[in-house]
Amino acid sequence: MSVCAVQPDLRIEELRRTALGLRRDILTMIGKAGSGHPGGSLSAIDMIAYLYFRRLRIDPDRPRWPDRDRFVLSKGHCSPAWYAALAARGYFPREWLWTLRDIDSPLQGHPDMTKCPGIDMTTGSLGQGFSCAVGIALAARHLGRDYRTYVMLSDAELQEGVVWEAAMAARQFRLDGLIGLIDDNGLQTDGRTAGIMDPAPVAEKFRAFGWRVIEIDGHDFERIHFAVEAAQERRGSPHMIVATTVKGKGVPSFEGRAESHSLGRPWTASELERRVAELEAASR
Repeated sequence: MSVCAVQPDLRIEELRRTALGLRRDILTMIGKAGSGHPGGSLSAIDMIAYLYFRRLRIDPDRPRWPDRDRFVLSKGHCSPAWYAALAARGYFPREWLWTLRDIDSPLQGHPDMTKCPGIDMTTGSLGQGFSCAVGIALAARHLGRDYRTYVMLSDAELQEGVVWEAAMAARQFRLDGLIGLIDDNGLQTDGRTAGIMDPAPVAEKFRAFGWRVIEIDGHDFERIHFAVEAAQERRGSPHMIVATTVKGKGVPSFEGRAESHSLGRPWTASELERRVAELEAASR
């Protein structure tokens, strides 16, 4: 194993600073693109920052290293969060971020494993990334490899029936190398998730499906660390971390607003500058 395959041991304060920088890049790339999904990218980034800067066994110099841990972003529309982390970890030049959604860019609106280094699974249609993660974890079993498979879902994604079929399969095959994280920010395009098709009680449902479940604050790095550490113990069943988060976290005018789900229109240069300034001010 090369030294690059071992994650940097970032402390909590360093993780917070790293996540702040990633949030800045998320806003900037979406602002430059004139389209994208800032709200869910900002709610997910603390967990993604933890995985990429503290947990995942990966090697950016060898994106297809067979023994790497896998990460699947089932809520693929929030790809800016993933791209920001991959660039910061050295999978590709940071300048690529400013090409988000360009027709010839490797960084499309949904992640494409055939175009972008570090993407383990193409996702887009909600629920299907979770199913793929179950298959990837099952492949590890059949191949005799010890990599872990991490998959992130949104709470509204739980409205998809395929999620529950995959959850049932993961328990049936006792996939204890599978670790799920739910970005439970309570909002989707049209409003509050609970008022559209309420997936609650989420933790109880996964427990009923035979998963080991931990509930945390998805912006508290100490709690994220505790939950992921606990999920490392292979006990014959898959693990789900249900993380309560805030849509648009870090930008006060976005926080807790369904309107932050996606851009209704492109930002002007001054609007982008104002969003970044909000982020910086809120982090002090």
